[in-house]
Amino acid sequence: MTVKAKKHLGQHFLRDENIAEKIANTLSLEGYDKVLEIGPGMGVLTKYLLQKDITTYVIEIDSESVEYLQANFLNLAPRIIEKNFLKYNLNEVFSESQFAIIGNFPYNISTQIVFKTLEMRDQIPEFSGMFQKEVAQRICEKEGSKAYGILSVLTQAFYHAEYLFTVPPSVFNPPPKVDSGVLRLTRKENFDLPCDEKLFFRVVKTAFQQRRKTLRNSLKTFNLSDNLKANVIFGKRPEQLSVDSFIELTQLIENDI
Repeated sequence: MTVKAKKHLGQHFLRDENIAEKIANTLSLEGYDKVLEIGPGMGVLTKYLLQKDITTYVIEIDSESVEYLQANFLNLAPRIIEKNFLKYNLNEVFSESQFAIIGNFPYNISTQIVFKTLEMRDQIPEFSGMFQKEVAQRICEKEGSKAYGILSVLTQAFYHAEYLFTVPPSVFNPPPKVDSGVLRLTRKENFDLPCDEKLFFRVVKTAFQQRRKTLRNSLKTFNLSDNLKANVIFGKRPEQLSVDSFIELTQLIENDI
C-alpha cells in the first residue's frame, strides 16, 4: 500500500532517504524527551526519529496516511494523533512537558505552524523542518533585507533561527514547483520579552503592513505624542529595525500611551 499525495492537503512526499535522515539529525535532543512530527505521510522522516533516544509522536490529518503508519509502524501506533495540528490542543498529549517539533511541513499552513509554535514556546525549546525555501529564508532573515518582515521579527524575538540547507524539487513525489529549505529554531534562554507582548506583536504587524513608510507614518493609529515621534527611531522604516530595536520601540510606545 502506498498513499496518494493529496493536493488539497499540500502533500509532497519526500523520497530521498539521505535528506530524511539529515532532517532527523537537525534535532539536538537537549532539554526535552519527546518530539512531535507534523504531517508524517508514509513515515520517511519518522523512521529515523524512531531510531533516536526520544519518544516520537506524529500528528496527521490524512486518514489514508494514518492507516499506512498504523500498518507499517506498529510501535508508533499508540502515539499517532489523527487531528488537525492547527486546531488540536496539544496539551491533551503533552500536558506541561517540553517537546520538540519537526516535519516536512505542508507549504499552505507552514507559517501558521510557526505562529502556533510561538504561542506554545514555553513548551517548545526546539523546532526544525522543511518549508518552501523563500519562507524558510524569510524566517531566518536579518534586518536590512526586503525579505525581513513580520515572520522574521516575531520568530527571532523568541528563537535563534538558522537556515540549514536547500532541498531541490526532484526528491519529492509529486515535485513542488519551488525549492525547499530546512531551518532550525532554538529557543532563547530568556524568551520573555521586556515589554508588553501583545503590544509588541501589534507594533510589528502594524509597522510592516506599510513597510515603505517611516514608522512615524505607519504607526499613526497609536496616536503617539509629538514628543515621542520626534525620536530618531520614528524616522526609520520597519526593515531597518533589529528585533531588539522593535522591543525598544514597543517600550517607548508603552510609556507614551
